[in-house]
Amino acid sequence: MYAKDILIDGFSRIREEVHAIVVGLGTDELSARPSPDTNSIAWLVWHLTRVQDDHMADAFGLEQVWLSQDWEKRFGLDLPRRDTGYGHSPAKVARVRVDSGELLTGYYDAVHEQSLDALRGLAAKDLERVVDERWDPPVTLGVRLVSVLSDDLQHIGQAAYLRGLLQSAAA
Repeated sequence: MYAKDILIDGFSRIREEVHAIVVGLGTDELSARPSPDTNSIAWLVWHLTRVQDDHMADAFGLEQVWLSQDWEKRFGLDLPRRDTGYGHSPAKVARVRVDSGELLTGYYDAVHEQSLDALRGLAAKDLERVVDERWDPPVTLGVRLVSVLSDDLQHIGQAAYLRGLLQSAAA
């Protein structure tokens, strides 16, 4: 098995979880927050998708799906165009509301397809290419991909936990 196959499998697992968590939830459930200082499922899924979109596009020299496929307009959020949610205050988290889970899964699926297309073309030597020199040591493509995978997995786990809380409270 090649490294790219492992990465493709990892990103595909995130897609499966995004769909499993969002399916069947309405606007109020997607936007529910256990307390004013916590994130909602909508924010968590939007944020993990924005991070993947932003970081993968940057690493592979691609246009962000958020902008190139008009997802920014479809979401209609009161946020800067390139906002990924990093460092959001509770007030900004509250701005991320969606009319349906299909909007979230549609955007994730579009980002996922672009990510898989990029990953399919990887050669082992590509993972050593430096993609960010702002860090010491500089960040390679391999490190960036694992970082995105890790961040997405953490946030999808948080969303799954929140869905469980919501279901438990409704029971």
